[in-house]
Amino acid sequence: MDVIALIGRILFVVLFFGSAVGHFTQTEAMAGYAASKKVPSPKLATQLSGVVMVVGALMVLLGVWADLGALLLALFLLPTAFLMHDFWAQTDPQAKQQEMIQFNKNLSLAGAALLFFGVYAGPGSDLGLTVTGPLFG
Repeated sequence: MDVIALIGRILFVVLFFGSAVGHFTQTEAMAGYAASKKVPSPKLATQLSGVVMVVGALMVLLGVWADLGALLLALFLLPTAFLMHDFWAQTDPQAKQQEMIQFNKNLSLAGAALLFFGVYAGPGSDLGLTVTGPLFG
């Protein structure tokens, strides 16, 4: 079961690393999008969200307080879904569909992150192949 948990952690964090790279390499474009969504300090928010994704994903991947890493990712994903992917406010059908897809993706990933949090903070805290045990629990 330890290897399965490790594979699950690897597959889960791939998206966050890829997205974080975009936050760092395309900061201006992403900050422009964030500004259009009325995010305060959009450039700083873009960079900080990239840092949260990298830190949270590394924690989950390496099993260094994986529960805290998963919680960080959930705390990033939930507000992002509502702030950045407001499909209900879109009038163009294609934009509405794209925002709905991204909104649902973020909610689903937040649910998975909360599940990781619960598993690593609770009954699965003894899953091997981690560097540390849980911070919570």
